[in-house]
Amino acid sequence: MAFDELLDQAGTLGRFQILQIAFFFVANMIAYPHLLLENFTGATPEHRCWVPLLDNRTVSHNDTGILSQDDLLRVSIPLDSNLKPEKCRRFIHPQWQLLHLNGTLSNISESDTEPCVDGWVYDRSSFLSTIVTEWDLVCDYQSQKSVVQTLFMSGSLLGSLIFGHLSDRYGRKGVYVWCVLLIAIMDTCAAFAPNFIIFCILHFLAGFFVMTALTNSYLLSVEWTVPKSQTIVATLMLCAYSFGQGLLGGLAFAIRDWYTLQLVMSTPLFIISLLSGWLTESARWLITTNKLEEATKALRRVAHINGKKNAGKILTTEFVRSTVQEELDKRKTMPSVSEILHAPKLRMRIFWISFGRLGATVPFTGLILNLQELGGNIFMFQVLFGTITFISRWPVFLLIKYLDRRTSQSIFFFVVGSCIIINTFLPKEMWILRVILSTLGVGASSAATTAYSVQYTELIPTICRSTVSGIQNLFSRIGAVLAPLLMTLVVYSPHLPWIMYGVFPILSGLVVFCLPETRNQPFPETIQDVENS
Repeated sequence: MAFDELLDQAGTLGRFQILQIAFFFVANMIAYPHLLLENFTGATPEHRCWVPLLDNRTVSHNDTGILSQDDLLRVSIPLDSNLKPEKCRRFIHPQWQLLHLNGTLSNISESDTEPCVDGWVYDRSSFLSTIVTEWDLVCDYQSQKSVVQTLFMSGSLLGSLIFGHLSDRYGRKGVYVWCVLLIAIMDTCAAFAPNFIIFCILHFLAGFFVMTALTNSYLLSVEWTVPKSQTIVATLMLCAYSFGQGLLGGLAFAIRDWYTLQLVMSTPLFIISLLSGWLTESARWLITTNKLEEATKALRRVAHINGKKNAGKILTTEFVRSTVQEELDKRKTMPSVSEILHAPKLRMRIFWISFGRLGATVPFTGLILNLQELGGNIFMFQVLFGTITFISRWPVFLLIKYLDRRTSQSIFFFVVGSCIIINTFLPKEMWILRVILSTLGVGASSAATTAYSVQYTELIPTICRSTVSGIQNLFSRIGAVLAPLLMTLVVYSPHLPWIMYGVFPILSGLVVFCLPETRNQPFPETIQDVENS
């Protein structure tokens, strides 16, 4: 590639690239957890109805001082099928007969109970406050918690489309700086939201900018390196997400009220947006948009930081123009989306790859957004998931050297689906086994995504790979929106969303066999290469 010749003059993996990767690593450690904040800011603590006998201090101290809290709870709150206090109903009148040995539940009917008309009492032992306790998102309103997540992911979907286009038109760096600043503003303001509707609007807008910030940091890192270094750079960017998960788990364990945690995760982004001013715009993008003078200045700056003393004399506008002219001429003949989708074999490849991307995203997003549903300690889950996603990315590159692409992906996908479905029907008391299965599922999902990214580059021709990448990102965002939306199905069955999370990766494990095997096969360069295969 012509640009790689220019980058050789400026330095391929020198001080500039290392500083840039380190900066984005720290920035993404702080930005990525904003996708997962609802695990803690939106956690649902144990709760029950507010009842006068238990919670009205005047009544409980003056009239029932001789009775214990357990006795008052027994006569005020009915038991559910697991013989635990109901979370969403209370007795209309105290059932004093239940205090006697001959008092049985068979004498109690639903007509003796009512919903929590006076509000709820929450267990504050794990969380001092969450958005659930702030706005009572429980019982008949529990689906609104999933609405928050769906709105955030919908914002990320729309933001990816809008700001992805703006990044291609106005540059990676400027859009990145503004997105980071706007995330900081929106999520900081969300901590002071006066009501649930304002919180949802601010969270939706924050979602607009998060994925663009993460995507542009990846693009800037990769576009300033040569192809042989891009795999390790991409993996490091993914590892930043894993470290961010662990960071969030540790901070949430230390900070138990939602608005403080929201502020702690948001305010550092103001500093990140200020520091990002030192970044250099992608010279690849500048050349692609024919801004050769600016590209020359960018290359000279990078060469200076990398200690390339003589590069300033070599890297002139004329030298840059003569080096990339042939490549610019080729780009004028790049196929449109319509031309890409009119090629039958390529169109089917894109279809199956897109479904596989969606099937990989739904279970992974469902798992990392609903840690509380898995049982056990969610702080431990968060740190554990961060650790396992970090570890699982590296062995994949060794495994795919010895296994076919389709076989390796299929194994990972089936492990994900099996772990989720088995976990769905395990009682919460078996929390150790649930932790093991959940951790295995997340690790396999991360590995499947990594293996997918390898085969994707081997299936799509070079001339339209970036265009198809945008289509794949769209399906990934659709999967991220679908994951919290499926959780609203708990009103019909608590198992139904998790069954769906398990079915998606199993289907993806079958779909990969609709694609051709690419191991040890040459990369397709043109659409015709695919059609002739």
